[in-house]
Order: sequence, then C-alpha cells, then structure tokens
Amino acid sequence: MGVSGSGKSTVAMVLARRLGIPFCEGDDLHPPANVAKMRAGQPLDDTDRAPWLAALNDWMHAHRDGGVVSCSALRRRYRDRLRQGLEPPPAFVLLDPPRAVLERRMAARREHFMPASLLDSQLATLELPEADEHALRLEGDGPAGAMVKTTLDWLAIG
Repeated sequence: MGVSGSGKSTVAMVLARRLGIPFCEGDDLHPPANVAKMRAGQPLDDTDRAPWLAALNDWMHAHRDGGVVSCSALRRRYRDRLRQGLEPPPAFVLLDPPRAVLERRMAARREHFMPASLLDSQLATLELPEADEHALRLEGDGPAGAMVKTTLDWLAIG
C-alpha cells in the first residue's frame, strides 16, 4: 500500500513471484470512470473508490489461499473494507518514501493515468496504519529485493 509512486506495484510483483502466488495490480480493477477522473487530474472521493474497494475485496476472497495485491489503501476505512470477511485478515505493507523520491518516480513515469499533480491529494488522504492493523511500514526508497526480504522476515516466512 502507499501513494502513487511509492513502489508498491514493483515490490508486490517481486513478493508474489518470490512466494509463487498470484499478483493483482489494484489499478487494473479501477472502473473506467475512475481512471478518466484521475487522468483528468481530479482526485477520487469515497463514492468513486467504493466499487474499486469491493472489486479488490472480491479478488482477495477468490485468492484466500494466497495472493499479493498492490493498491493505495490510503485510509483506515479503505483498509477495513479490504479486510471485510477475510480470516485471517490480510497484512499490509506501507511503502512510505520521502516526497522527493515520489516526485522523481512520478515524473519518470510514462503512460500511467495518475498525474503527479494528484500527489498532494494522496499524501493528504494517507492515514498511517494503526497498531491493530497488522501493518509494516517501510521507507520505500531502497531496492525492491531488500524490501521484499524485510517483508518476508516480518511475515516470518523469509
């Protein structure tokens, strides 16, 4: 989880490959209207996010035996929606690089619908996971392999 440009897709893909389990790119589950809105530089609101969060939760239910999802999960209530009906509840890994790293990564992107102009909105929306959420917070500016190793150690499967 994390804001756009945090590296969540890269780390999640490496993690899923390392574990030999399915990977879901959360951006792929956004309804077309959400993508169009973000492409136009407009932040999503909770109404926009509701069908997306439901689709992510559905994917997680369909992959109860294991899967890795990359998605922003910026607010506690979004993470609560993602956890809904899942036992045991999923673990979250927040990639939280410095703003300068986020800006550099977003500026280097090509063909992604999320413009750098929405970074402020995402950072303002981000609610850090609380102690009861089973979440790991990483700086998010190191090599993906190192972050995956830290995650696997934290999950006690490394």
